[in-house]
Amino acid sequence: MALPFFLRKGLTVANHAVNGRSSKSFVDEGRLDAILSVIRPGDLLLVQFAHNDEKVEDPIRYTEPWTTFQDCLRLYISGARAKGARPVLVTPVERRRFDVDGNALPTHGEYPAAMRALAVEERVALLDVEALSLALWQSLGVEATKTYFNWTDTEQDNTHFNPPGAIAVARLVARESVRTRVFARRDVVRLHEDIPTSWITWPPA
Repeated sequence: MALPFFLRKGLTVANHAVNGRSSKSFVDEGRLDAILSVIRPGDLLLVQFAHNDEKVEDPIRYTEPWTTFQDCLRLYISGARAKGARPVLVTPVERRRFDVDGNALPTHGEYPAAMRALAVEERVALLDVEALSLALWQSLGVEATKTYFNWTDTEQDNTHFNPPGAIAVARLVARESVRTRVFARRDVVRLHEDIPTSWITWPPA
C-alpha cells in the first residue's frame, strides 16, 4: 500500500494482494488469471508469498517450499513473461520475533531460500525483503519494533504492520528495487524523506 509513495508521478501501482492467500490459493481462486488478463508488455509483476503457504494444517493454502511452492511461483513467472511483463520475486517480510538475548529471528523456514534458488534458476530479479527486514528489526531492537506492528493495549500482533511499519517496509522495497535495477533510480523518490502516516488509508474491511 505504501510503495506508490516512493515512485515518481506517472507510475501506477495496482495492488492485487488479498489477505490470507497463499501462492496456491491465490491461483486457485482465479486471482492470477485476473492479473494476467490486464497486465501489459513492460509491466512489472511483483510476487511475494510465504506467510500463508506455511499453514501445513490447511490443504487449501499449504505448499512445500522446494516443490509445490516453487511450482506455484513458476505460474506467476511464466504467466507474466507470456504477456511480455517482467516478473519480480520478493521474499516475505519478516515477522517480529526475538530470542531472550534480543536477536531478531527468522520465521519463514525454507521458503525464502526456495524463492532465492528459484530466482537464480529462472533468471528472475529478486528483492530480498526477508533479509532486509530481519536486519531492520535487529537494528531497531525489541521495543522499537513494536511501533511498526499492530501493538496496542489489547493486541500484540507481530505479523501485520501499522502505517509506520508499512512505510518502512515499502522503503526497503523501493531501495532494493533501485539496487537490483528493477526500477531506474529516476523512478524512485523520497527514499530519504519522512512519509506522513496520514497518507495511508486502510480499505474498508
